[in-house]
Amino acid sequence: MSTAYLADISADVLARAAKIRLAVFDVDGTLTDGRLWYGEDGHEAKIFHVHDGLGLKLLQQHGVQVAILSARISHPVALRAEELDIAHVYQGQNDKRACLRELIDALKLQPDEVAFIGDDLPDLPAMTMVGLAVAVANAHPWIAERAHWQTRRGGGMGAAREVADLILTAKGRVTAELERWR
Repeated sequence: MSTAYLADISADVLARAAKIRLAVFDVDGTLTDGRLWYGEDGHEAKIFHVHDGLGLKLLQQHGVQVAILSARISHPVALRAEELDIAHVYQGQNDKRACLRELIDALKLQPDEVAFIGDDLPDLPAMTMVGLAVAVANAHPWIAERAHWQTRRGGGMGAAREVADLILTAKGRVTAELERWR
């Protein structure tokens, strides 16, 4: 395995990651650090990590579809998803499990071909139905205890990139990706 920080990944997690064809990310606390930023004018701002964005693009380039699934509705999320060419964006979804079930059915996937990455209780129903449930480092302990794997980096601080690296490593795509950049 060429990514040193992934060297201690269990065989079970690697096997799960190798099957992934769809990676679904929560937003607040997962693609962001979980803090909500409001300006004096009431407009919301979000901070996204550039490493996470590249990780999501790399997944797409290697045949893994990416989706965003959030209980909140946020214009900055729509803008970031558009920038990253993410076609599957679901905001205002209070029942993440039902939304995810519809997406899995629409894409004709099996649950074990899906990863869900989250950080708190609203993510748990979706996490329990997929092949690879990931909690970010700053996830609530109840979620972390129920995940197949937990990132070292927190939400909005490179956790999504860790997930992308894990999946690409498990699929044997790291060497090809590194060669592409030489």
